[in-house]
Amino acid sequence: MSSLVDYLDKGASLGRDAPCLVEGAQTVSYGEVQDLSWSVAGALSAAGVRPGDKVGILSANNARAFACVFGIARLGAVWCPINPRNETAENRALLELFDCDCLLYHSAYEAMVREIPLRVAVCLDRDDEFVDWLSQRDPVEPSDPPEDLAMLVGTGGTTGLPKGVMLTARNLETMTALTLMGYPFAGRPAYLALAPLTHAAGVLCFPVLALGGRIVVMPKPDLGAFLELIERERITHTFLPPTLIYMLLGHARVHETDFSSLQCFWYGAAPMSVARLAEALVVIGPVMAQLFGQSEAPMMVSMLPPAEHFDSSGNVATRRLASAGRPSPLVQVAIMDADGHVLGTGERGEIVVRGSLVMAGYYKDPEATAQASRFGWHHTGDVGYLDDEGYLFIVDRLKDMIITGGFNVYSAEVEQALMQHPAVRDCAVIGLPDEKWGERVEAVVELKPGVETSVPELIGFVKERIGSVKAPKAIAIWTELPRSRVGKVLKTEVRTSLLGG
Repeated sequence: MSSLVDYLDKGASLGRDAPCLVEGAQTVSYGEVQDLSWSVAGALSAAGVRPGDKVGILSANNARAFACVFGIARLGAVWCPINPRNETAENRALLELFDCDCLLYHSAYEAMVREIPLRVAVCLDRDDEFVDWLSQRDPVEPSDPPEDLAMLVGTGGTTGLPKGVMLTARNLETMTALTLMGYPFAGRPAYLALAPLTHAAGVLCFPVLALGGRIVVMPKPDLGAFLELIERERITHTFLPPTLIYMLLGHARVHETDFSSLQCFWYGAAPMSVARLAEALVVIGPVMAQLFGQSEAPMMVSMLPPAEHFDSSGNVATRRLASAGRPSPLVQVAIMDADGHVLGTGERGEIVVRGSLVMAGYYKDPEATAQASRFGWHHTGDVGYLDDEGYLFIVDRLKDMIITGGFNVYSAEVEQALMQHPAVRDCAVIGLPDEKWGERVEAVVELKPGVETSVPELIGFVKERIGSVKAPKAIAIWTELPRSRVGKVLKTEVRTSLLGG
């Protein structure tokens, strides 16, 4: 597939009248999404967008917004999924980094859009405005984006500055091939998208489209509605981060739900409790399927398909549940020390990856690209090991990234927000294990002499600046933080103390 729109066209070749996107009572066929993609491509062209230009989409889960992805690709432009959970300043910085001054957005984010300088801004859900915009279109010929670039994905950095992950059509074709070869697919799939389409849930749509399947879009994360849709739509595939699976297992209706249509229930984006995974295998069924990847190597670095959750006797393979599965067939995975030496079985080091799944690099950031690809391998920043059966175990992270509820939180960004409070002298932010969130953000602060404040005040202060997802769940106020002889805060000691060690 040389373009994202090829997945749509492949599905349409199996029947233009087949359902493609479902949202609420509305069903849109493959043919209708194809027609819309041509109109969007023409309207973008009339607005001055050219092949290789960047076009952002800012929306919660929405069928029309996702359909517009294929109009962007039809023109040969580059899709930039913009996370609506981000603060305005972060999204403005991402759009500037991406050289993206064209944005399609949902009216729920109108206030944010007004604060971002844009050349083209089109509201997707004001029908009159959207239809009028579509009517002013150029005739276009389908085009592939220059240099194979299909997506620019924003990711934070440990400095709090965003980076742009360049994903090519080849990267996504590799991901799609791995998905189709590694997990069960029988007949036309029906995929339920509750998790954000700006993240993992979005790229998982491409293999579904290639098989002519339908995508059921949930605009809001409602677990009761999720369970109802699994039954009513006879859902075959879905994806949730572990924190939502934990909530699902505690839902009043989970034991009454008919899960018999499910072939594959993917989980990933955060560590999952082995005990809760074993529970899911009983409550939901033998359909749980792990995937491990990152924005730079999307989704399929390693895989644990449903069958591999069990041993040869059919019993739950408890130890294997703690792994991230086996490296994917088209991906090389190794464990490397700091000097670039590949380590042996059972030895711990950084997980490194190479192959056609790995990104083209960071947009306009050759230094970060070189750092991530030293010694000829992509460096994931995760520490792990491979066992004698070839299963990959992730044991720690090299960077101070916290994965909470499937979202990446960078400790430096939280620390920067805390340090803006007039009472804070210094602070340390870490991630601690959490049964619900995978990890939770916690902080320790040292106050300025003679100044007082409260924990609720500090948490609220951070929430106002970077949002509730990144704000600490708990803050401890210490008289003095532990430091090295050169004055660096010793996070290892902070972690040990908070864990009660």
